[in-house]
Amino acid sequence: METRKVQRLGPSTLAMTLPAEWAKAYDVEKGDEVSIRIGEKGMLTVMPESVQQEESEAIIFASDLDADAVERAIVAQYVLGRRVIHVQADEDETLSSEHINAVYNAETQLMGLGVIEETPERIAIRCSVDPEDFTLDNLLERLESTGQTMRNEAIRALAHGNPDLAQRALNRERQANKIFVLLLRLIFTSYQNPNLTSALGLEDGFGLIGYRSIAKNLELTADNAEDIAEIALNAEGHTLEVDDATMREIREYTDRVNEITKKGVEAAVNRDYDIAIEVRRLFAEINDREREILDQLPEMDNADLLQVREVLVSLGQTAQYAVRNAEIATNLALNSESEHTTIK
Repeated sequence: METRKVQRLGPSTLAMTLPAEWAKAYDVEKGDEVSIRIGEKGMLTVMPESVQQEESEAIIFASDLDADAVERAIVAQYVLGRRVIHVQADEDETLSSEHINAVYNAETQLMGLGVIEETPERIAIRCSVDPEDFTLDNLLERLESTGQTMRNEAIRALAHGNPDLAQRALNRERQANKIFVLLLRLIFTSYQNPNLTSALGLEDGFGLIGYRSIAKNLELTADNAEDIAEIALNAEGHTLEVDDATMREIREYTDRVNEITKKGVEAAVNRDYDIAIEVRRLFAEINDREREILDQLPEMDNADLLQVREVLVSLGQTAQYAVRNAEIATNLALNSESEHTTIK
């Protein structure tokens, strides 16, 4: 860490010099304006105008990459906050059909992304997302709600032997992924430009790492719901070979898991330690439900038993992700004084 002396320039003015390497890297010269943000616990952030403009561009040279690699590179540049992404062939070459398809496949996966220019040699896509249109808390709640809807539809599909419900759940997976990747973009962008932190609904950048982990946990719970929907779609009769009483128990188990996942996010966005404690209590109450339901099953074909177990495992994993979110919520909640803690 570099230290600098504070100098007095007048009766009430203190000054500090900027590091020459930093000024050169960001083209800051005499007379330029910079932004200063005062954070908590004595933090002072200085940002050049170039960072605030958030108009960064990236060029992806596609000729040496296959279509999958191009698609992943576009998603990565989107997450990193690029405003415009160019996909370009080498000189005297044109983009292949596979590369063009990769661009449009990526476009459908990412919120606010659209092609703005296309030639045989080059495609430019622009992100129109304005960070101030969203808050991270709201996006976390939307992602949790989408995963819960998928889970409910998948379990109802199994209960009623309804493949349409299973397909509906599978179709929602793309929306869940869009919200997840948008969350990553906003988290990375806020890290790079702390001025955006308040616009995204946070007092400071302390929670960004925690929000990144919560977003990933919620994305994994949507994957769990997708697994259940796949079972419903592929199972004979689109249902489990269990009696009505067992199916009711599975649906009740799902309702309890839904309650835990919702409260896990609620604890985080509200910085509420009491709700985090409640998540742990609720999880303890259902921790053995998977084994209990399996133990009461009659003898059945191994393939049928495996399907039941996979559904219960997916529900159990979802509850475990909710507990992880509650653990993160605990760290966020106890970072400031409350009725439970005093910080000196």
